[in-house]
Amino acid sequence: MDPHITEWLNLTARWVHMIVGIAWIGASFYFVWLENHLDRSNPREGLSGDLWAIHGGGIYHLEKYKLAPPKMPEELHWFKWEAYATWLSGMALLTIVFYLNADLYLVAPGSDMNPTTAIAIGVGALVAGWFIYDFLCDSALGKKPALLGALLFVLLIGAAWGLSLVFSGRGAFIHVGAIIGTMMVGNVFRVIMPGQRALVGAIEAKREPDPTLPAKALLRSRHNNYLTLPVLFIMISNHFPSTYGSASNWMILAALAVLSVLVRHYFNTRHESQKLAWTLPAAALGMVALAFVTRPDTAPATVETAGSTQPAAVESVEFDAVYNVIQQRCTSCHSATPTSPAFSTAPGGVIMDEPSQIKQLADRIHAQAVASNIMPLGNITNMTQEERNLLGNWIAAGAPTE
Repeated sequence: MDPHITEWLNLTARWVHMIVGIAWIGASFYFVWLENHLDRSNPREGLSGDLWAIHGGGIYHLEKYKLAPPKMPEELHWFKWEAYATWLSGMALLTIVFYLNADLYLVAPGSDMNPTTAIAIGVGALVAGWFIYDFLCDSALGKKPALLGALLFVLLIGAAWGLSLVFSGRGAFIHVGAIIGTMMVGNVFRVIMPGQRALVGAIEAKREPDPTLPAKALLRSRHNNYLTLPVLFIMISNHFPSTYGSASNWMILAALAVLSVLVRHYFNTRHESQKLAWTLPAAALGMVALAFVTRPDTAPATVETAGSTQPAAVESVEFDAVYNVIQQRCTSCHSATPTSPAFSTAPGGVIMDEPSQIKQLADRIHAQAVASNIMPLGNITNMTQEERNLLGNWIAAGAPTE
């Protein structure tokens, strides 16, 4: 496909995904906030609480009924299309970026896996993820939410580990995010909306509502609430190679998920007390710790001398050799005039045609081609480990161009 068309398909799908995702997540966050801040001290008959708010120059009075008003309104607003549109646009984006360019973005560098096989594994993971999750929620574990939550966390991290063995780090991360997104939208489509329709139908028919359906919907809504922040990180993770590009990428994802859940739990419970306020500084310290443990090792090697350890001399590297590697392995994409059929313009606007440009990008080259092997994408130009070492020695010597 024409790379210019692909780029605009990517832009359109990503833009739509962002817009509808904000609508879905924003509504979710708002209703959790609303539920947590209802005044339940002296509710009017038939109400469980109310809330006064001001926004945009207007004052609002919101009321929540214990079950339903005496007479159902003619128009009742449902919140579903935000979720469906987010999943559909996300799947479109997954297809455009990762499936149409599986050899670049999905298949692990150096792997001989066929792109079709990789796509089949990715789609299979989404389908299996939903059915396993749905089965566990409907099992006896559904009545033990803490145990169920812990098991789901272990299974998701296990999926991250397994996918990291067959996909690129970026491909593994995005498929874990797609599994979570499929679980979340499946909850809306298969459980939450049917439960709400059954509740409204029972009220209109003046029947006693079945309590099992709202209970199932509440459990799934709670899962969606806690999964929001981890999936948001995964959505932006492709901008941060120190996470998905690490050899321990699945452990980094696990740590970030734990920190995200801690933060979300605080905001879910802070209306009751501040006893979980410690989670916010703990999450901040956790992020600092992750930044520390994922930093690339740029220190020169050491050698043993008589009773002491001294830095080894950095191997001298001629810039001509570096420039030759860049020209052979990088500028097919990262050039003002790319020769790669996958790109009509340099990805990210990164251009390496001139020595001054290469020197300016030395830190980024180290992060993406020396400390990790995420570049070249899919190692499509077959950069060797010796060439990565050469770039590393050049950068360690101060990235000289003369």
